[in-house]
Amino acid sequence: MNNLLHRQCKPLEGGSPMSEPEIRSHLNEVSGWHLSKGAIEKTFSFKNFHETMAFLNAMAWICHTEDHHPDIALSYSRCVVRFNTHSVGGISINDFICAAKVNALVAFVA
Repeated sequence: MNNLLHRQCKPLEGGSPMSEPEIRSHLNEVSGWHLSKGAIEKTFSFKNFHETMAFLNAMAWICHTEDHHPDIALSYSRCVVRFNTHSVGGISINDFICAAKVNALVAFVA
């Protein structure tokens, strides 16, 4: 995961999505993420709405700085995060870079 943490997302227009073996390999680097309907996904649980929103805001900043944005489902104590790369029509390295950074965020505040 350290390798992913030190990388930056790059524009991938016109590129190709990762193959399933590449995806499976990278999933080993981002704890708790799994393949789900053409995206990588993870559910984060919190004690209350305030913690959930604090996580969402911190994650939003990370994704903004990487210019790579997830689909998010938010509730009182849970946030489901899904990354895929629309410009390549599938999953790319950018998804794993952001997943690693979001995992590091949670590890930092836990």
